[in-house]
Amino acid sequence: MNHQEIQKKIEDLEGQMNEVDFWADKFKAQETIKEIQSLKDSLEGLAKYDKKDAILNIFAGAGGDDAEDFVRILYEMYSKFFENKNFSQKIVASHETDRGGYRNISLEVKGKNAYGILKKESGVHRLVRISPFNANAKRHTSFAMVEFLPLIDDAEDFLIPKEDLEVSFARSSGPGGQNVNKRDTAVRLTHIPTGISVHVESERTQESNREKAENFIKGKIIKILEEQKKENIGELSISKTTENEWGSQIRSYVFHPYQMVKDHRTGVEVRDIDKILKSGEIDEFINAEKAL
Repeated sequence: MNHQEIQKKIEDLEGQMNEVDFWADKFKAQETIKEIQSLKDSLEGLAKYDKKDAILNIFAGAGGDDAEDFVRILYEMYSKFFENKNFSQKIVASHETDRGGYRNISLEVKGKNAYGILKKESGVHRLVRISPFNANAKRHTSFAMVEFLPLIDDAEDFLIPKEDLEVSFARSSGPGGQNVNKRDTAVRLTHIPTGISVHVESERTQESNREKAENFIKGKIIKILEEQKKENIGELSISKTTENEWGSQIRSYVFHPYQMVKDHRTGVEVRDIDKILKSGEIDEFINAEKAL
């Protein structure tokens, strides 16, 4: 059962407790109370990480320069949303292009229930517009992957065996990609059993970046555990990266031939693109997502 179904079941059973003959059958009444408690425990388990801070990753998909520019657009949209919510944000890794876009960007997002609020924003986002990079002014479709993960604290929840992690180091990137006088402090960490890989360069030392990278990998694993409704890493059914991660898109941002942002899961449509992309007012989408 999902969150809504469990909540509905609890409400139905609690309704039975208010009936005048509820205690007529003491054994049945006690079993009902036990079931209610069990359902509440499972509900708490489903929402275990919702109070956590979050990690936001955005990756360019198909679409070349437009896809990389779309990553920038989405980053700016979410950044404005974080400002609106008084969430703090910090870029922990990015790969900026010479045209002002990003191949990928990662942020730490800290605020009340950040992960719980944003986790259903994860998925493929689609952009349709007249490409500013096309001399013939043709309509172009591009894609980006948004990924929200719970931000896990050091040594929390589970330990990853050292032999399951592969680590490499590189120079932290500076403005314009300059690495002059930079030490090799950036860390790329790969979880060998799943192929999950992260890159962190925001901290001053290799060790700090490595610790943060390991916590990010834990967040990715927890996200997959939630999606597959599993309890531990050994039960995961993934092999070398998550399945179907570039499947059907969850939301489209259309600039041409009309203007509209539409969520394909909830059917919510907003015609004011600037309200969404420039002001970060995506609450209407998020509130509808909660009902999924």
